[in-house]
Amino acid sequence: MKHGAAVAVIDALGRVAGWSEGARLLTGHQARDVVGRPATELLAGDVPDDILAARAGVVALRHRDGHRIDLALTACPVTGAGGEPAGFVVTAGPSAVPPSAAPLAAEAFEQASMSMSVFDLQQRYLRSNDAACKVMGVPEEALTGRFFADTVADAEYNRGFLRHLQEVAETGRPVRYESFAGAPALNGEHLWSIEMWPLRAGSGELTGVAMAAFDNSEQYWARRRLVLLNEAATGIGTTLDVVRTAEELIDILVPRYADFASIDLLDWVLGAEEPPTIPGGDVVLHRVAHGSSREGNPGAAVRIGETDVYPPNSPPARALREGRSMLSQAGEPEFIEWLEERNARSPKARPYRDAVHSMIAVPLRARGTTLGVAVCVRTAHPDDYGPDDAVFAEELGSRAAVCIDNARRFDRERSTALALQHSLLPRGLPGQAAVEVAHRYLPSGSLAGIGGDWFDVIPLSGGRVALVVGDVVGHGIQSSATMGRLRTAVRTLADVDLPPDELLTHLDDLVVHLAAEDSGEEVAELGATCLYAVYDPVSRRLSLAAAGHPAPAVVLPGGAAESVPMSAGPPLGVGGLPFEATELELPEGSVVAFYTDGLLEDRDRDLDGATEELRRALTAPADSLDALCDSVLKAVLPDQPGDDVALLLVRTRALGADRVATWDVPPDPAEVAAFRQAAGDQLTAWGLDEAAFITELVVSELVTNAIRYGEPPIQLRLIRDRALICEVSDASSTSPHLRRANAYDEGGRGLLLVAQLTQRWGSRQTGRGKTIWAEQALPEA
Repeated sequence: MKHGAAVAVIDALGRVAGWSEGARLLTGHQARDVVGRPATELLAGDVPDDILAARAGVVALRHRDGHRIDLALTACPVTGAGGEPAGFVVTAGPSAVPPSAAPLAAEAFEQASMSMSVFDLQQRYLRSNDAACKVMGVPEEALTGRFFADTVADAEYNRGFLRHLQEVAETGRPVRYESFAGAPALNGEHLWSIEMWPLRAGSGELTGVAMAAFDNSEQYWARRRLVLLNEAATGIGTTLDVVRTAEELIDILVPRYADFASIDLLDWVLGAEEPPTIPGGDVVLHRVAHGSSREGNPGAAVRIGETDVYPPNSPPARALREGRSMLSQAGEPEFIEWLEERNARSPKARPYRDAVHSMIAVPLRARGTTLGVAVCVRTAHPDDYGPDDAVFAEELGSRAAVCIDNARRFDRERSTALALQHSLLPRGLPGQAAVEVAHRYLPSGSLAGIGGDWFDVIPLSGGRVALVVGDVVGHGIQSSATMGRLRTAVRTLADVDLPPDELLTHLDDLVVHLAAEDSGEEVAELGATCLYAVYDPVSRRLSLAAAGHPAPAVVLPGGAAESVPMSAGPPLGVGGLPFEATELELPEGSVVAFYTDGLLEDRDRDLDGATEELRRALTAPADSLDALCDSVLKAVLPDQPGDDVALLLVRTRALGADRVATWDVPPDPAEVAAFRQAAGDQLTAWGLDEAAFITELVVSELVTNAIRYGEPPIQLRLIRDRALICEVSDASSTSPHLRRANAYDEGGRGLLLVAQLTQRWGSRQTGRGKTIWAEQALPEA
C-alpha cells in the first residue's frame, strides 16, 4: 500500500509549519495537533550532535500512541525571498536496511526450504516462494490474487488453516500450531509445523499475513516408530504362548504400520523338533496370526492354522533365506508374481489386493535361528515402505522373534518350569548363627503349575537375621517374575536395615508402581502379600510386620503352638495405608513357623480346623527341624494341594553375655586410647589375639568419628559370632560416607581404612540415632 512521502516543514523558530499525510500515517499525529508546536515536542530523546551537523540520520520520535519509532530524517534548509534562513523541509521514512540487502532478502524468501506465503487481509495470495509452489503444484502466477480456500480441497485441515489466517488478520497476533494435512502436489498427508504472523506498515497498520510451514513428517514418523518400539517392549511377550505372542505383534503392526499383516512360522517352531536348515526351494510355513484394518481380514489368502507354500523367489521366501527384510513395490516383477499367487489362492479377495501398493517381508530371527516371517502390506496408507521402515521392521521383528522363541522353548520344555521357580527361590541359605533354618516349597498340583510363593533368610548387621515369606496371587510366569522382583526388592531394602513396618511401606510403593507400569490395571488386583521379621540373637527379640499375610505360629520350649497376635495389614499394592510392627521376646530354642496361605486355605477345607492341625503338628516330636517340616506338610496338606505352599521353620539361638561386650563411651577424645585397650583386652579374653591389631584400629576410628561428628550417648559393642563384629552407636542420625582425602589433609581417611581392613561395614538407623558397624573374619582355629 503506497502513501505520500512523510514531509514536515519547520520554520525558522523551530515550530512545525507544515505536515503531510505521509507524516500522519508514519507518526499517527494529525496536522492540527502538531502545526504551530515546537518540533522538539515530537522527539523521543536528544538528537546527537553529528546528526544535527549532517542534517541527516536516524532520529527517535514519539508516536501518537506513545511508542518510540526510529526514522531516517533528512533536513533540507530553505531561505526566504531576501535569502534569509526560513526553516527546513524534513523528509522521513522508517529506518531502512542497506539497499544491497533487499535482493538478498528476496532471494532468501524464494529459496527457503520451507513453504512461505504472504496473504492480504482477505486471505488472498500476494506472494509464494518456490517451496510453497511445489507443495501446491502450481506456479506463483496461478496463486497470486486468489482466495486461499479456492486453491485447496474442502478438508477440515484446510478449513483450520483458513481460520488461523483470519484470526491473525483480525487480532494482529501471531499463531503457531501443528497440523496433519495434505496438499495438492503431495502423496498423502504430512505433519506441518505452521507459523503465521501479521505484517504491519511503518505506521503500525496491518497490511497482510505471512506464513511459514515446515514439513516435520520425517521426524513425526520417526517418533511414531519409536513409540511402536516402546509399546512392543511391553506389549509383546506378555505370555509364554507362541500364538498369543504372534497376535501381540499383529496388534502393534495394524493399523499404524500396516493395513494388513500376517505371521507365518516354520512348522518345527510349533513342535518339539530342533530347527532344520531353510530349504532352497519352496518354503512351507504355518499361519499363526494375521490382522487387517478392515473387518473380516479380506486380504488373507490363508486361514489361521493352515500351511502356506511360498515360491523360492517370493519376498517372504527370500527374507527367510537371506535373513533381512525385503521391500517390494507395485509394478516390480516380484511384487506382481507374489500378488498373482495370492489371487490364485484366494480369488475372492482380489478387489482388496488391487489396492495394495507396497509390501515388506521381515524374517523373525532369534539367537541366530530363523523362526518364520512377518509380511506387512499397505493399501489405505498412502506412503510406500522405505529404508527407514525396513530398519524399524527388522528391529520390531527381532524383538518379537525373541518373545516367540521364548514361548517355543517354554512349550517344548514345560518340564523345566519347576526348575525356573526353584531358581527364583534361595538355592542355599546363607550362613548365620542367629537361627537354625529348615524350609520347603511345594508347587500346586493344578495345571497352572508355577506360582508366586517365596521365602528368604537374609543376614543383617549385628548378628541379626531377616526372615521373609511372601505370595504373589495367581500362577504362571507373570506371578513368578513379580515374585522375583519383590524378593530382590526386599533384599535391597533389607540391606538398608529398615524396620519391618518401614520396609513394607517402601515395598508397597514399589508394587503400586509395578502394577501401574506393567498392566495399567487396578493395583489391588496384583494380590501380593508379605511378612517381614527381624530376629536379634543378642536381645532375643523378634520384630515383625505383615502386609496381608498370615501371622506366623510360635512354639516356645516345652509349650504349645500359638499364632503371633499381630495386625495382618493391607496387601501390597493398596497404597496409602499403614503397616504395624509387633515385637516379642523369645527364649532360646523357640520355633517360629512362617508360611503362605496355601498351607491352610483351600476351598474344601475349614480354615479353623486347618489352623488347629498346624498347631498340633508343630508341637509333635521330631528328630530335627527338617523332619518337623516334613511332618507338618504331611499332617496339614491334602493329597492334591490347590495352591503353592512355602514353609519356613526357624529355631532361635541366643548370643550369651560371654559373647557380647558393651562399653559406654564419654564424648572425650582423650578416652579413645582407653577403649582401644579395652577392646584388645576383650579379644585376649576371647582368645582372638590375632584379630587385636585390626580391631583396635577399627575401634579407634569408629569411636573417634562418633565423638567428633556424632552426639552422645555413645556406645561401643563387640560381638563374637561367626564373624567378629564391632559396633559404635551414637544419638546422631547423620550417616557417614567414604571420601578420598587429599595428600596433606589431617583427617578423612578413617572410614576408608575401616573399609579396607574389614570384610564389610555399614550403618543403620535406630530409634535413638545410628549404629556404625564393621565385620571381620575370625581367625581359623
